[in-house]
Amino acid sequence: MFINTEFLKNSEIQLVLERTVEGDEAKGWVPAYHFAICNNKGIKMGVCDLRIGHNDKLYYGGNIGYNIDATYRGNHYAGKACLLLFELARKHNLEYLIITCNPENIASRKTCEYAGGELLEVTELPDDSDMRDRGETRKCIFKFKL
Repeated sequence: MFINTEFLKNSEIQLVLERTVEGDEAKGWVPAYHFAICNNKGIKMGVCDLRIGHNDKLYYGGNIGYNIDATYRGNHYAGKACLLLFELARKHNLEYLIITCNPENIASRKTCEYAGGELLEVTELPDDSDMRDRGETRKCIFKFKL
């Protein structure tokens, strides 16, 4: 199911595979890749992941997650990583991806806009969402057509 990811690089960044995780249908988890976002000198600047598939949980949790270390923020590295992850998603024959963020997370909203996302809605999380355990209540839902 998992494929070689060495092609995930551009003139500024490279995604270095750290691990893969098999899905667990009973828990609603899909297979996932986890990467370090590195510059072309190999210095780790953040992390990202790609979850392969679609289900109700992923509508609220998203197919892609990212975090850039504070030192490296402001350079669109998360957006550039998303664009690379779109290439991997296409190889898995996905036609679209969902990325979500908290409405007050302006940087993440800008990342979704930078990567070409369409804001579908800002919505309340379902009552049974495990994200509510972390104090989250609402999500911006962005769709990316591949």
